[in-house]
Amino acid sequence: MSQISASDVKNLRDITGVGMMDCKKALEESAGDMQKAIEYLRKKGAALAAKREGKETGEGMICIRIAPDRKSGIILELNCETDFVARGDDFTGFAGALAETALSGRIASTETLMSQNLGDTYGGETVENAIMTLTGKLGEKIHLRHLVFCDASDGLVEGYTHPGAQLGAIVRLVTDKPELVGDLAKDLAMQVAAAAPVVTSRADVPADYIASESDIYRQQALGQGKKEEFVDKIVIGRLEKYYQEVVLTEQSFIKDSNMKVSDVLADFRKKQQAKVEVSSFVRYQLGE
Repeated sequence: MSQISASDVKNLRDITGVGMMDCKKALEESAGDMQKAIEYLRKKGAALAAKREGKETGEGMICIRIAPDRKSGIILELNCETDFVARGDDFTGFAGALAETALSGRIASTETLMSQNLGDTYGGETVENAIMTLTGKLGEKIHLRHLVFCDASDGLVEGYTHPGAQLGAIVRLVTDKPELVGDLAKDLAMQVAAAAPVVTSRADVPADYIASESDIYRQQALGQGKKEEFVDKIVIGRLEKYYQEVVLTEQSFIKDSNMKVSDVLADFRKKQQAKVEVSSFVRYQLGE
């Protein structure tokens, strides 16, 4: 068996991030061939990934990256098995590398991202192979659960990640004065994260869903013995409360409960003489 040098072991560790003893073993099994050793470690990770396929991945992090010009952004959820691994540098660094790769490549799906090459830090591996390598290193199943790319050529993108990285949101604004809406966009991203709206405006709530909810409210009111002539008003009142919970623009603003989000937007338009609308948003909470 050829002698394995300490420098070769260190080089393999620098490339793969795997522990020194595992790197030494891989080089010994590969007769000192660096590429074969990398492949050996990858297969080891793949075997472990297959063995852990049925494991729950309830931990992990939400990772957001926004382009310097605020014209695009990415939000993703990367999962693992334990909180200990989720808080480690290897896992958080890998999540960041995935987000950077997706943002620079304008990648809009997990399937597409899996085939992309990562940088030199990960030995130029594809994301799919890098996940196998990381699985072998950390001993846990790693799963890329969600990914959304957000483009805002007619406005800007902003994001907010709650401390602990288990909750995050990204918003897309349409505006004719993107240079003025930075602080507003940050507030709105925080609003989405904290208040968990479902849609942007009342018009986005499906009509059949409203009809179904209205029927439920009506039957509830009648079941409570309410008089028929009052039922319609009760249904309207409950629908209004529903809108205030799920519609972003009708929620109470998190920084001033006396204002709705729509009031904040209207006030901004008036003061800045600018057009601004919330076009879309994405909110991820770990495991949801």
